[in-house]
Amino acid sequence: MIRNKEQVLNLLGIARRARQLQSGEEIVLKNIQTKKAKFVFLASDAGKTSAKKITDKCKFYSIPFSTDFTREQLSQATGQTRTVFCVMQSGFARKFEELLTMR
Repeated sequence: MIRNKEQVLNLLGIARRARQLQSGEEIVLKNIQTKKAKFVFLASDAGKTSAKKITDKCKFYSIPFSTDFTREQLSQATGQTRTVFCVMQSGFARKFEELLTMR
């Protein structure tokens, strides 16, 4: 499982360099509502209000999401200090889901 998490974080950095990752609460919410977001990463230590807003939107619009990583881990992987990221390409999203559901 630890190896999978490392792979997810590495892939997150690749997705950012491929410009298939967007960050920031408002941008991510907009992408969820327009169904452009294919997968959402929310930091496990995000604020309660923000976390509820993001998770509720993801559930309503059936967008998979993960809260497996801290803000520090996500920031280190992407080079951006943010608590929420969305993946814009379905290929990356499928790989993230696959890695995070493997036990």
